[in-house]
Amino acid sequence: MITQTKQTQAALNPSMAWELLKEGNKRFVEKSQVKRDLLTQVVETSLGQYPFATILSCIDSRVSSELIFDQGIGDIFSARVAGNIVNEDILGSMEFACKLAGTKIIVVLGHTSCGAVKGACDDARMGNLTVLLNKIKPAVDGVAEPKDQTQRNSKNIDFVNSVAEKNVSLTIGNIRRQSPVLKEMEENGEIIIVGGMYNVSNGEVRYL
Repeated sequence: MITQTKQTQAALNPSMAWELLKEGNKRFVEKSQVKRDLLTQVVETSLGQYPFATILSCIDSRVSSELIFDQGIGDIFSARVAGNIVNEDILGSMEFACKLAGTKIIVVLGHTSCGAVKGACDDARMGNLTVLLNKIKPAVDGVAEPKDQTQRNSKNIDFVNSVAEKNVSLTIGNIRRQSPVLKEMEENGEIIIVGGMYNVSNGEVRYL
């Protein structure tokens, strides 16, 4: 597998970048990952980096974007925060990644059994975590079922996963609404902004 260069990055369009990630996750699930010399890639990227994708995912230790999409050093920008939400710092990082560094795709990646989502479902309160979980609360409110309040909590894993998926959709909407830079790039066909849900039980990414 080649290390991304300015030329290989420029040759990709957003759809091609999306396919590279899909193919990588397929390899991961099938245990057929590409054999890489990571130290060689360290040397090859020492004077510059040309990633093709930007992935916003949760800090969950089971959801490493480089691993689950079978990518190497210099392939992706990886932004991680509990609950894969956005704020000004993350948006600024994405704008750098796409507008200045040339990535072709932004993936907002949620996952099943998300602890941050569970905390939002349970209305958890603890220090700065409270502020973060408040950003996920609109997704909790945005899932209609079940109407029985006793089932709208972290004990109902189906509800949790529905909220996690809704949170991905809302985060994508927030990116478009809060970043005119990225919105314009998407409208011009320079990038695509897509969502996915990673299954912590089998390693598969389901695309939204």
